Amino acid sequence: MGHRRNIYFYHRLDSEKQLKLAHLDESAKKYGLTIVKDHREANIIASIGDDGTFLQAVRKTGFREDCLYAGITTKDILSMYCDFKLDDSTKMVEAVANEQLEVRRYPVIEVNVDGQGTFPCLNEFSIRSSIIKTFVVDIFVDELHFETFRGDGLIVSTPTGSTAYNKSVHGAVVDPLLSCMQVSEVASLNNNKYRTLGAPFILGGDRTLTLKVDDDNDYPSMGLDNEALSIRLVDKIQIKLSNKKIKTLKLKDNSFWEKVKRTFL
Repeated sequence: MGHRRNIYFYHRLDSEKQLKLAHLDESAKKYGLTIVKDHREANIIASIGDDGTFLQAVRKTGFREDCLYAGITTKDILSMYCDFKLDDSTKMVEAVANEQLEVRRYPVIEVNVDGQGTFPCLNEFSIRSSIIKTFVVDIFVDELHFETFRGDGLIVSTPTGSTAYNKSVHGAVVDPLLSCMQVSEVASLNNNKYRTLGAPFILGGDRTLTLKVDDDNDYPSMGLDNEALSIRLVDKIQIKLSNKKIKTLKLKDNSFWEKVKRTFL
């Protein structure tokens, strides 16, 4: 960790929290860290806000593999991606300077929409009908036609994303040490014509998930983590696990499962 000395702060803070950030700047300089204004020059990228801010920090800086990400919350409690508090931010700086941190690696999925580009996601990809009606999707696992879904939507989550939107529709919470992705339904309709598994299922890292969207779906609502993707007509979406993994800083006694316990139990 000793060579990691350039730090970039990603944030959208109000004037009150800007004062606290000034204190963080002073602490960083005190411990020999260089604050850079361009994230491309950083080897540590620290988001200041909430989990949504962390997701935006990763997305806006290009899902970099050659740096470490850290989350600093502006709230009173820690969260799934935020290991540090802004009110006690010197704790992070001291830990970085004294090499008292560990690195965790989070899997990422890649979403390809009709060959128009590949979009990485750290949390989840979601697709829903943009109007008040169900929509139809044929689901393929590799080359196998697995099921035809009709309902409100589908969520494809990473292990870390399993605690977010996925959990709200009764998906399983998955250990990030497993390189996999989870598919969960949102209000599926099951009858003699449409039949789905009716439960979330988990795919291994070498699988490809293909979603073929019914022709009668104009402007489906698609989400990449907490950002919308606007494409009018969608035919085929392919999703697979990326070779990338996002490296994040963690305190030694703050594992994923300790975070889950603290957040939900």
